[in-house]
Amino acid sequence: MQSYAVGFARPDRWSPGRPTEQSRPWHAVEAHRPPSELDGEVELAVCGAIVQVWGSQDWRRVGVGRTACPECRELTSAARPLSRAG
Repeated sequence: MQSYAVGFARPDRWSPGRPTEQSRPWHAVEAHRPPSELDGEVELAVCGAIVQVWGSQDWRRVGVGRTACPECRELTSAARPLSRAG
């Protein structure tokens, strides 16, 4: 299972072609090291937004909320098993 840290889209950060959407400020960041080591770092979210990592948050919890980036939610969701044909 891939591990993700939580990133917050700061209003002073900008990604080309992707203006910061403050209505959905939370993003997923691939955690290649423990999230506590990423806390406070500026990273690239899985959707391409530039965010500051908020290491104390759990993406599995934040990612299901209304304020999480829809693209990050989709890119980090586990594949659903296919149903059997009857």
